[in-house]
Amino acid sequence: MGNVELKNIGLLTSSRADFGIYLPLIKALNAASWCNLEVIAFGTHLSKLHGYTFEDIQKHGVTVTHTIDTMPAGDSPEAIAGAIGLTQIRFASFWAVTHKYYDLVFCLGDRYEMFAAVTAGIPFGIKFAHLHGGETTLGAIDNVFRHAIAHASWCHFTATELYAERLRSMLDDTSRVFNSGSISLENLLSMPLLSVEAFEDKFGIDVSRPTILATLHPETINLAVNETMATTFSTVVQTLVRQGYQWLITLPNADTQGNAIRGIFNEQLDGVSNVFLRENLGVIGYFSAMKHCKLIVGNSSSGIIEAASFGKYVINIGNRQQGRLVSDNVVQIPDCTVEILTHNIETFISKEYSGVNIYQDGGGTKKIVEVIFDLMHE
Repeated sequence: MGNVELKNIGLLTSSRADFGIYLPLIKALNAASWCNLEVIAFGTHLSKLHGYTFEDIQKHGVTVTHTIDTMPAGDSPEAIAGAIGLTQIRFASFWAVTHKYYDLVFCLGDRYEMFAAVTAGIPFGIKFAHLHGGETTLGAIDNVFRHAIAHASWCHFTATELYAERLRSMLDDTSRVFNSGSISLENLLSMPLLSVEAFEDKFGIDVSRPTILATLHPETINLAVNETMATTFSTVVQTLVRQGYQWLITLPNADTQGNAIRGIFNEQLDGVSNVFLRENLGVIGYFSAMKHCKLIVGNSSSGIIEAASFGKYVINIGNRQQGRLVSDNVVQIPDCTVEILTHNIETFISKEYSGVNIYQDGGGTKKIVEVIFDLMHE
């Protein structure tokens, strides 16, 4: 690329979910001679309740330049709305000082924290580069935030070509919409995953046993279903434990009624033999668990995007992810009852998926870096 002007690029990360996706991009930008990357961490990264994943960022050798405390006091609709306001206020002060410094700022996805940080940057004319736009999750308020972030962004990198087409239909300026595929899948090629023995040494869990990996987030559109869904899920967990299966459950992010699900799990599952509740496994730990488990259950986007590359079937519960494109490994259970969920788990836990992952193609991190370079040096 020769002697070119150095560009200052920011990257917003608010949770364990987006950081894991960002990792290949962070490494690529840090290696680019024309780029000075600064990571801006906020949201649940700084929350002790949610595993203080700021430490996980550091364990990957990633330097965090700025931290901004934006966590809500609770998980009620009022608390989440207040957190959006607090995040906007904190970022208004941050952008006031830094907006002339950054040539571009990466943002990702659909969470309310990310929405608030990006919204606060609009009056300052910040150029945002958005990853994972154009998607649909009808069971979560994140759907609104994702589309709003897309409208506030200057350029876009989508996980599939269909998402790129959908995004083009939404935006006034469609000239900077690019399909890069889901770059999180590059972690599977470059990341040193833990062996069964190393996983047990680190987490105290023997994943050589038949293990079900699960994450259950709340549905934030229809709040009435969450306690019933969590109670049904807990009943199924206890039933299958008695049949010899082991459960590794990562607890939900900071969403409306996330604490309600946590409370039910802590009351009904904490201390149950062969049920492991974990706040955060880290990126390497989570993908290692995905590699060694027999099945994935819940409603996490990781089941939609990454599981197919591990040859795993996914039992997707409820409507949180409704509207997302899925590979053939995803089994949709919109109406979660004990009988239906148990039957599907028993049906698919002994099967391996050998089909394609629809999020695999698009050019990945290399394409993002090349496109950004070209756009910023026109």
